[in-house]
Amino acid sequence: MNRRRFLQTSAASTLGFPAILRSASPNSMLQVASIGVARMGGNTMRSVARHEKVKIVSICDVDAKHLAQAAKDFPDASQHKDWREVMAKYGDKFDAVTIGTPDHSHAGPCVTALRAKKHVYLQKPMAPTLHECRVITEEAKKAGVVTQLGNQGRSSIEARMTVQLIQSGAIGKVKEVIMWENKPLSWWPKNTELRPQGDAIPEGLDWDLWCGVRNPVPFLNDTYHPQNWRAWFDFGCGEMGDMGCHHFDATFDALKLTAPTRARLTSGGSSGPLWGEKRIVELDFPGSEYTEGDTVRVTWNDGGMDPDMTKVKMPSVLTKFPHSGTFWVGTEGSIFKPYGQRPFVLPEESFPAEKYPKGLKGQDHYHDWVDAILAGTKSCADFSHGGPLTETVLVGTITDRFPGQWLEFDRESCQISNHEGANKLVKREYRDGWKVPGLG
Repeated sequence: MNRRRFLQTSAASTLGFPAILRSASPNSMLQVASIGVARMGGNTMRSVARHEKVKIVSICDVDAKHLAQAAKDFPDASQHKDWREVMAKYGDKFDAVTIGTPDHSHAGPCVTALRAKKHVYLQKPMAPTLHECRVITEEAKKAGVVTQLGNQGRSSIEARMTVQLIQSGAIGKVKEVIMWENKPLSWWPKNTELRPQGDAIPEGLDWDLWCGVRNPVPFLNDTYHPQNWRAWFDFGCGEMGDMGCHHFDATFDALKLTAPTRARLTSGGSSGPLWGEKRIVELDFPGSEYTEGDTVRVTWNDGGMDPDMTKVKMPSVLTKFPHSGTFWVGTEGSIFKPYGQRPFVLPEESFPAEKYPKGLKGQDHYHDWVDAILAGTKSCADFSHGGPLTETVLVGTITDRFPGQWLEFDRESCQISNHEGANKLVKREYRDGWKVPGLG
């Protein structure tokens, strides 16, 4: 089956059986392909590979240096630079795939893999557009395979403890949620001048493949590759897109949120090829049994924009305000949680240590996916959760282009219903040679 034919017919393809059929026996191994094998993609690949029932059989990266590094760990795996070749020529050799490419290159391989009945581990955010996220979520449901979004903080004891505290009524009903992410932007490009004359492309890098679904741009040093792409509107989702799936996850779970009805940027914004470096975004959600009212507001701050300190109170045991965290305001108290750390119920004197949930066990986010495949169960960050979660974050990112304006999100139609300009960002066309039916 050639590559073009595979992409055209992948919706009906039965190429390869899912691992739940092929690799469920105790003596068999789950055959895994990895697309994007550097940085978080490489971390995902190696973390999954540490499971005793996993064998990495194919590795793929547009950068030969990254591929060579991965090959040192997996010398028997077939090597590729084009994910389309992996799926078209080697699809019958593996059961599952990890995807750790730049954001703009998530949806194509993911949807193609799902249509071929492959289990998928996909780095966050799921994709950079609402349309791509919706298609991925729907295709995953149809495929009936095991999926996992790479928001690994969801598996932590601290995050699961926070969800339990909120749902147990430790702070009453939640009135408001405030999030902040103010760590330094280590991935911001050193060069932001988009010169028409490109620099020499590094040896071994296939720049056209890197651009993928987007229109090609000149290669420029210290601009896009290997880790600065996140700042560019064409290739990443900015800081909110980078960290939003981590921060929103516990609130999304604890309050049983669905999707924001509207969102507004109150500070920051951008209009050119770069995302804004800082922002404050307000998002309103329908309320639930865990909220005080019929609606609940979540406020996101990043890029050095501190949260409203008239509302946020710190635990006495902390001496320095953390770069990143979430504050839940309840009718009977509040919860302060630094990112990656334990939650603190306030006021502290009314909630001693013995009241905190006990018995939560550690959970490996990567192995949870593998175990779910082998057992035929659902993973902890299945796309039925990860899709709506990412869509929420993306509604927030779209406000970056329309400061001060409320953007209304129609979840059912997956449209920005009140703003034609914003609605045009819901879907982006793929360039010729990269189109995937129904996707872009």
